[in-house]
Amino acid sequence: MSLLENKQLIRIIAGILIGGFPGFLYYRFIRCSTGTCPITRHPISTMIYGAVLGSLIASSY
Repeated sequence: MSLLENKQLIRIIAGILIGGFPGFLYYRFIRCSTGTCPITRHPISTMIYGAVLGSLIASSY
C-alpha cells in the first residue's frame, strides 16, 4: 500500500468512528416515540447509518 492509500484508509476509518457517535446521539435524544421508524428504532441502525454517512463524507475529502 502506498502512503496515499494509507491516509485515505485512515480517513475513512476515522469517518466511520466519528459518524457512529452522532448516530448514537440521534437515537438517544431524538428517537422515534412510536417504535415504527425503521432507522431510529434501534441504536445499532442509527449508528450504522451515521457511520456510513461519516465514511462517505470522509472519503470525499
